[in-house]
Amino acid sequence: MRLFVALDIADDIRERIARFMDGVREFAPDARWVWPESLHVTLKFIGEKPEDKAEQIRQALLSVRFEPMEIVFAGFGFFPTPKAARVFWAGIACGPQLGALAATVDDVTARLGVAREAHPFSPHLTLARGGGRSGAPGRQKGDRANRDFQHLLEKLAALPKPEFGTMTAREFFLYQSQLLRGGARYTKIARFAAA
Repeated sequence: MRLFVALDIADDIRERIARFMDGVREFAPDARWVWPESLHVTLKFIGEKPEDKAEQIRQALLSVRFEPMEIVFAGFGFFPTPKAARVFWAGIACGPQLGALAATVDDVTARLGVAREAHPFSPHLTLARGGGRSGAPGRQKGDRANRDFQHLLEKLAALPKPEFGTMTAREFFLYQSQLLRGGARYTKIARFAAA
């Protein structure tokens, strides 16, 4: 099973982001656009694990304690840089609670042998990936100018910063990711509520 831990987003925010994506998609036709229904805030990518390990992870995540937190979705950007973009994303603003939750999830899963995150937590919603390239946020060997997002960059420069809304996160989920021909399908396999 391919696993990750993430927050879901509110339906009204998902709808606003979907409308934004529909309005700009034509400016990056070679990019792989995310299905709006699969948008989520990744806290921890776990990777491929057998079912018994998935159950151990689920049990361990029951120990995670957190308070409800307000999250603002606004703006956009590119990883690793606009000129060498591999990922087009929507921005997320939250107090230190979101980073603390991600760090706690990283600690809990590390105790079960899951590799710790190599990079600082950078909350975002991935909207599109450059064709055939990694979606990892950090710089990678071979990064170079990427034309997949060039026209989109030019169009976005003329637009005001989009505001997608604010929500209160009261739960996170353990997800299974299934890679399909048309993209990945995400299934929630466990829910963890705030204290």
